[in-house]
Amino acid sequence: MKILSSGGTDPGKKRANNEDSFLLDDRLGLYAVADGIGGHEGGEIASRMAMETFTEVLPDLLTGEHLTPPFSLTQDVDPKLSALRYSITLSNQKIVNAAAQNPSLTGMGTTITALLLSRDTAYLAHVGDSRAYLFRSGTLKQITTDHSYVAEQIKAGRLTSEQARTNPYRHIITRAVGIDREVAVDHATLPLQKNDTFLLCTDGLTELVENGDIAAVLARTTPEAVVEELIRLANERGGVDNITAVVVTIVEL
Repeated sequence: MKILSSGGTDPGKKRANNEDSFLLDDRLGLYAVADGIGGHEGGEIASRMAMETFTEVLPDLLTGEHLTPPFSLTQDVDPKLSALRYSITLSNQKIVNAAAQNPSLTGMGTTITALLLSRDTAYLAHVGDSRAYLFRSGTLKQITTDHSYVAEQIKAGRLTSEQARTNPYRHIITRAVGIDREVAVDHATLPLQKNDTFLLCTDGLTELVENGDIAAVLARTTPEAVVEELIRLANERGGVDNITAVVVTIVEL
């Protein structure tokens, strides 16, 4: 498999600090974004801890003789998905423990959206409202479901997508890593096609740049240029939050 990838993060125009983190590892085919919550120090620490945990544990799980994590989550889950889920579960434990040891970090947590590419399959694991998109044959599709108040209201038919964009509760997430002792992780697999492009991003991008604009940028530029342009657009439109994007294109399978 031949992959082109790029990632970038920016604090935006309204915040002095950046609570986002991202991971880019072409050797493993591993990519992730994390959006920290819990205040200036806590959010930064939580998102960074999550990405560091992925970096520490996944290489051995994915390239060693044993692909099964130290404990089995379920027997019917693909070992690669199980490895992603284990990494998120371990991140959750580490963040919860760190907050328990330092009262100033109480309430810190993070979103995580992770992508693993292996042979002809994409593996996804996800908690929170950072998103993964697939751009295929000129069409952009969101392939994660936001764990947020407005997403639940849209699903229940109480809000439209347009109303959700300006709803005062749009920043409330219903699931995050590091908040509770246990965390539920969404996961999925997708068959890959040549020229597929994945976008992982935090809500600092999607709140300000609509899907049509994202698709237009993805259609005409390289991963590095896409990341730069999407961050530029979000800042141009207000930069109200930290902005992070990771773009991965499958050049050859």
